[in-house]
Amino acid sequence: MLIPCIDLQGGLAVQLVHGRRRELAVCDVFGLLEQFSGYEWLHIIDLDAAMNKEANTKLVRALCKKAAADYKLKVRVGGGIRTLARATSAINAGATQIIIGSSAFSRGGINKSLLAALVKRFGRKKIVVALDTAKGQILTQGWREKLKLHPSAVIPQLEAYCSAFLCTDVDREGTMTGANLRYFRELRTATALPIIAAGGITTRREISALEKLNMDAAVGMALYKNRIR
Repeated sequence: MLIPCIDLQGGLAVQLVHGRRRELAVCDVFGLLEQFSGYEWLHIIDLDAAMNKEANTKLVRALCKKAAADYKLKVRVGGGIRTLARATSAINAGATQIIIGSSAFSRGGINKSLLAALVKRFGRKKIVVALDTAKGQILTQGWREKLKLHPSAVIPQLEAYCSAFLCTDVDREGTMTGANLRYFRELRTATALPIIAAGGITTRREISALEKLNMDAAVGMALYKNRIR
């Protein structure tokens, strides 16, 4: 399954290379809902919230409401969800699932207290854990901080707290250089839970290869530039 992404920064939908350099921006954020209306799922990521800047809370809420009401899209919301209050806000906004990234970790390890609280409040089915990596190590805080943890090592410890993993290869994010299938095959051996792959995905052949691994493909830059082929 191909899953389109709307990454928000300063009220715009943007695409970044390696999570840093802005490659493009779309002013008509709501117009993207029409463009992506043929898909089953949509990812809405608040990059500002992830980087501890002013969050796009009202915009996220409006997008979730319109996506569900007008297009019957199921939405995963992520970016800066680090507290029960923030998670509750996303669920109340209409998110089908919430994506927990940086807050899944604390002091270089798993943040079991928060994850357990989230599961108690919402249940595992509502929670997706994001594992964003560069050179094999997990990144947090808007991809600015690196942990000495490899996703394959921590996935078994996280399975009790989520229903799926969103695994982004930041080394290829926004580059349209192709998915690192070897990396995703390695992740597949670590868990039987669903995995959503992201980072560099450009061709339908790559999406098919990921499908054979029982993985969905979250795609940004290639969709925005109409380069899926």
